Amino acid sequence: MYLAGHQRPTGTAQEYTNLPADRVVRLPGGTSFEIGASLGVPAMTAHRALTVSEDGPTRLQPGALTGKVVLVAGGAGAVGHAGIQLARWAGATVVATISGPAKAALATAAGAHHVINYRDEDAATAIKSVAPDGVDLVVEVAISANSQLDAEVVKPRASIAIYATDGGGEFTLDVRQNMIKNVRYQFVLLYTVGEAALTAAVEDITLALEDGALPVGESAGLPLHRFSLRDTAAAHQAVQDGAVGKVLIDVS
Repeated sequence: MYLAGHQRPTGTAQEYTNLPADRVVRLPGGTSFEIGASLGVPAMTAHRALTVSEDGPTRLQPGALTGKVVLVAGGAGAVGHAGIQLARWAGATVVATISGPAKAALATAAGAHHVINYRDEDAATAIKSVAPDGVDLVVEVAISANSQLDAEVVKPRASIAIYATDGGGEFTLDVRQNMIKNVRYQFVLLYTVGEAALTAAVEDITLALEDGALPVGESAGLPLHRFSLRDTAAAHQAVQDGAVGKVLIDVS
């Protein structure tokens, strides 16, 4: 697996390419290329989101998140899927929010303990019912839409890790509400996160792979949509059309 070549003169669908050695990671024995192709940016982003809390942990391993409640917004997306799997592997109680029954099934298959359809019920009430003491960590895909919800359900000293713009460039916070809880907001972008964070993610994700904690496919909550190299344009179209899961291109 490798971290995408940000700001490098290379494409994304090639039979051969040149990459810096520090951007290429050897897959553990027995790990399929499908899994390797599905990790990269999503899994490393999820790792960072789960390790930015002031109260830790700074690394993931079995037991690292024991006693913590993790809320994964958009649990059927690629980062959300990896966030659920890594949090579950590390011992957290995982709550995922989704927008419909099909995505609920995927988040459940990924390992979420509680799945909440925010279109069918009041999400804040539902989250509080399963996490009455509050949420420790939020892996947030849509902060513009969810800022008030997050502020309502987190516990004091919680961290909210924001890894996407959800189509908007701004969001609003209630200063007093967040100040009372000492909430931490952490933006996450791998390309500027620093080498120490990247190295930690690689090492911890490799350990999770060795434990078999990051399966892919519909039965694991991440459907795979495969295209041949000659059908690369169709693969890009599938992404633009909102395909749920991972779009993979077979280059062999």
